[in-house]
Amino acid sequence: MTSRSEHIEALLAAERSAKAKNRVLWLLLASVVLFSLHFVGFFDAERLSEGLPAFGTLGAEMFPPNFENIRNWVWPVVETLFMSIAGTALAIVLSIPLGVAAAANTTPNKMVYWCSRVTLNILRAIPELIMGIIFVAAVGFGSLPGVLALGLHSAGMVGKFIAEAIEHVNDAPVEATKSTGASSFEIIRYAVFPQVVSQTADVCVYRWEYNFRASTVMGMVGAGGIGFELMGSLRIMQYDEVSAILLVILGMVTAIDLLGARIRSHLK
Repeated sequence: MTSRSEHIEALLAAERSAKAKNRVLWLLLASVVLFSLHFVGFFDAERLSEGLPAFGTLGAEMFPPNFENIRNWVWPVVETLFMSIAGTALAIVLSIPLGVAAAANTTPNKMVYWCSRVTLNILRAIPELIMGIIFVAAVGFGSLPGVLALGLHSAGMVGKFIAEAIEHVNDAPVEATKSTGASSFEIIRYAVFPQVVSQTADVCVYRWEYNFRASTVMGMVGAGGIGFELMGSLRIMQYDEVSAILLVILGMVTAIDLLGARIRSHLK
């Protein structure tokens, strides 16, 4: 009886200790968030109040939206769409071999493993906007630098996901395939890929949705598309036209999100 009471007391003590640790963790997290908000001036009421009139003036200049040049935006929107599709396709082509090479259970060579990991880290670490500026300087204006920037940055993100998914596959099909004398390529093809293909396809669709939104930013650094038109209107301070372009972008983003949801539900 005493032993049971001691066991219950130990469990209660462990539960209290866990709750205390959780409270400390949440307190620390809240402190970090509050300090970050204070550091960036979020609580600077004077500065925010001084900016409110400017927001009001800008909002008045943006309304009503001016759609007079909407015919001139059709091709830039299509160009942005093609840029996002091409960038996502490039990312998929690059991320599959990089992801396989960056997974410990499919890469027996440590050097290849670490080189692949470092490559994925580099691709993820450099924002697509910076890549876009670099590629515009290298290959000139147009969609090509945007596609390269989106494709390489997305390859780092998708490749990382593929590597993590491969490292968490069920070992039973892998061992069963090995027992048949299959080669490394056959093991990956028949035992590993079937377990991660659905998740990978889902992530690729999400990445395409993201790449369309990022493509508009690419246009603002000279990579073409609707973002280029948006930047042009901003430079000459035609804010009513800016609001119209933003509404067009919002409509396209919404349509792509709905299409992406349909595709993801079909893949499940």
